[in-house]
Amino acid sequence: MVQTGETLQERSKGKDVRTSNIVAAKAVANAVRTSLGPRGMDKLMQMPDGEVLISNDGATILSKMNVLHPAAKMLVELSQSQDIEAGDGTTTVVVVAGALLDACSTLLSKGIHPTAIASSFMKAADIATAAMTEMSRPVDLNNRDALISAVNTCLSSKVVSQNSDLLAPIAVDSVLGLLGDGRDAATNVDLRDIRMVEQMGGTIDDTELVDGLVFNKGSTKSAGGPSQVPNAKIALIQFCLSAPKTDMDNNVVVSDYAAMDRILRDERKYILGQCKKIKKSGANVVLIQKSILRDAYNELSLHFLAKMGILVVTDIERPDVEFICRTLGCTPVAHPDGMTADKLGSAEHVGDVVMPGSGHKVVKFTGVQNPGHTMTVLLRGSNDLVLKEANRSIHDAQCVVRSLVKQRALIAGGGAPEVEASLRLKDAAMEMTGMDSYCMKAFAEALEVIPFTLAENAGMKPIDIVTELRKKHAAEGVKGAGINVKKGMVSDMYDLNVLQPLLVSTSAINLATETCALILKIDDLVVVQ
Repeated sequence: MVQTGETLQERSKGKDVRTSNIVAAKAVANAVRTSLGPRGMDKLMQMPDGEVLISNDGATILSKMNVLHPAAKMLVELSQSQDIEAGDGTTTVVVVAGALLDACSTLLSKGIHPTAIASSFMKAADIATAAMTEMSRPVDLNNRDALISAVNTCLSSKVVSQNSDLLAPIAVDSVLGLLGDGRDAATNVDLRDIRMVEQMGGTIDDTELVDGLVFNKGSTKSAGGPSQVPNAKIALIQFCLSAPKTDMDNNVVVSDYAAMDRILRDERKYILGQCKKIKKSGANVVLIQKSILRDAYNELSLHFLAKMGILVVTDIERPDVEFICRTLGCTPVAHPDGMTADKLGSAEHVGDVVMPGSGHKVVKFTGVQNPGHTMTVLLRGSNDLVLKEANRSIHDAQCVVRSLVKQRALIAGGGAPEVEASLRLKDAAMEMTGMDSYCMKAFAEALEVIPFTLAENAGMKPIDIVTELRKKHAAEGVKGAGINVKKGMVSDMYDLNVLQPLLVSTSAINLATETCALILKIDDLVVVQ
């Protein structure tokens, strides 16, 4: 007689919820799988407002997708956390998570408990990251060529890959410019200190790194005034150069011409007084912050400033004020009485520059002291789609350099680290017993999805290539052997300079494993109304 009731029978609902979660998450992973690697496809997305977006950056694609299933949303958040942590490998992390969940469904069908799978996977992730750290090579931040080759690998899978010869040095120099002389001591870098200025017209080849500051519009010259100022003294004003208004809405009724004349005369006197205070401080370039309460400037004030030989740039956005102050070393002035010489910034030259290919004018500040270590990248592109994608690609490239600042090690690309880690895990699984051995083996096989997908996207025979890769790593001990998509064969990635930061690979495996363990431990879905 079989006794029942001694062990808690697991409800079938738990299995159903788990299966539905795994299926939903795998569907998301399969959606971005084709865009992995240098031969990956791009996705065309249409926004609700009719705008069109082309990208193959995993985080961008997933963030724009309208995902409803809660478990699938976790994969979207996973790609975003990889974007924050490493900046690159956002597609990789989702594809790995999808493969791990696929392995989980096989293990669950064998009757292994979810908690046992999750704990084994965490152990496996530690072994995999240790294997990757072991095969990595240290990098010196002063070795610019090594950094550029890492950035080239990142850009190779982007839409703008044919311009990587120009964009890679820009990305490297912009991040190294932030670090200044204290490169060796730095442990992180804030990419918000790099300002991306998009300017339509020309081609991506016209993109440049500006050591100074650029505004994406020309100076305001409706009243004449200079367009080039050498040895500039720059004031950033937050007060309005126009007639004062009362706090409440009011109407002034003027009955005779004499009173009208007096109002205009007083207004003129008031504005002239403000302009004289600006001139007295020694400023010859004035940046005027946008105002919503009343006009930040009017024709009269521009006329006076032009007569005084002051170059005017209007409509400075509120969020840009801090960046401008740090770059130029000036202090924003909120009242005309506060205009003093010590609040001014300085630059060797300020002037309008006509952009080739479009006729647009931009104001360029060169020869600034730059006490706050900031950089500006002037992006050019023939249309909005190209500009936006170039902006995202350069940001990813800068994140790669930031990853190298955080963890100074480079690792081979082209699926090499995944195959190496997979082999190490299979060896570890042989020495273990019981469920751990099963789970390790499943984890090892799941990691091979990266080289498999890379080969598949490049139009090669994936099974042949992955077998060849295993042979190179196991029998011949070539740790850098990866997929050379350009020639359709297996080569040593270290010789080809196909390198990526160690942080990108280790962070992808750790984050994917954590998400997988999280999804496994869910056994019920509660909808709160």
